[in-house]
Amino acid sequence: MLDTLRRRYPAILALLVQVLALLVTWIVLQVGLVTLHYRAPLIGAACLQGVLAAALGQWMGLHRWWLFINLAFVPALVAFAGYAIPGWVFLAGFFVILLLNWNSLTERVPLYLTGHETQRKLSELIAERSDKVSFIDLGSGLAGTLVYLSRLHPKSHFTGVETAPMSFLLSWLRCLPRRNCRIRYQSLWKVDLAEYDVVYCFLSPAPMPDLWKKAQAEMRPGALFVSNTFEIPGVPPRQVIELNDWRQSKILIWQR
Repeated sequence: MLDTLRRRYPAILALLVQVLALLVTWIVLQVGLVTLHYRAPLIGAACLQGVLAAALGQWMGLHRWWLFINLAFVPALVAFAGYAIPGWVFLAGFFVILLLNWNSLTERVPLYLTGHETQRKLSELIAERSDKVSFIDLGSGLAGTLVYLSRLHPKSHFTGVETAPMSFLLSWLRCLPRRNCRIRYQSLWKVDLAEYDVVYCFLSPAPMPDLWKKAQAEMRPGALFVSNTFEIPGVPPRQVIELNDWRQSKILIWQR
């Protein structure tokens, strides 16, 4: 069951981690009160809960990006509780985050934004192939990569697919003025990859094995499959470009 939650429903597992950390924190506080007659301040208890939640999340196999969320969730609630902030602000913030990160719940893919150094290397990769390339970003987020590349390569065509509602809307508006850039509200699993010379993704480890099977079945000979950071298990890339950014990212390239 734990493996199923970790692979298919990480958000539910993260919620269970928060509840378990709250329970353990309550037990620790009660023991401290009875044996040491010490009543911990609320923010101290919240920080303890955050540390426990982060540790439990890592122990249960949640991906690294859940670490900060588990660590900061309850302490942030306690910290902001002291301010006269209307309840609707928290509700609105929750829904904005949910709409931006919808894919983390449905497809185990959080919102990752491609860095400028990666964008520059992708531009060089496109320039090496042709002045007229068909490029797709699977899970295009806020479309920063597509906008950047479409400006530098006006003869090429750039497509992004996105299913997180807020990310799609913002990226669609960003690409609207650019004739060689378009965003579609579509699952990456429903895209026909045969149309593209370069297929790019910055997703998570979870979908990579199945995505590689899809790429092998659909991509035309000679086309490039490019992944930012995340590897395909058991399939060595043709080329690896190491980037000196704060993430220590790397571009992995396979050729069909």
